[in-house]
Amino acid sequence: MEMVREQRAAGSELRRFPRLRVAAPFACAFSRLGLQRWLSPERSGLGVVLDVSVSGARVMSPAAIGPGDHLAMSLRLPDQSIAMNVEAIVRWGRDHTFGLEFMAVSQSAESRLRKFLSRASKAVS
Repeated sequence: MEMVREQRAAGSELRRFPRLRVAAPFACAFSRLGLQRWLSPERSGLGVVLDVSVSGARVMSPAAIGPGDHLAMSLRLPDQSIAMNVEAIVRWGRDHTFGLEFMAVSQSAESRLRKFLSRASKAVS
């Protein structure tokens, strides 16, 4: 436990897949899933993806989204004509920004995301 605190204090990355800060943030749309869809006044919303990895993303949106919310996401990756659909759970939220963990990603969507991340990381290097 002490080692984890030291790693966090040192600012090291604890993610399994590092996130890539997107040079040109791209749009996404989302809607709540499950019971939250019917109990929440905001059932859907729009956002901007600020960074992304194979397993999640950081999104900025004016929608009231909080930890534990289960979302159906449509991500419009740059240079791709068809949106990528995933299911995600909100892991944290702060100041209209929230972190997502992708829970259900099709094989084709994962392949497209990996190709995007590969091209984008080469452009940054």
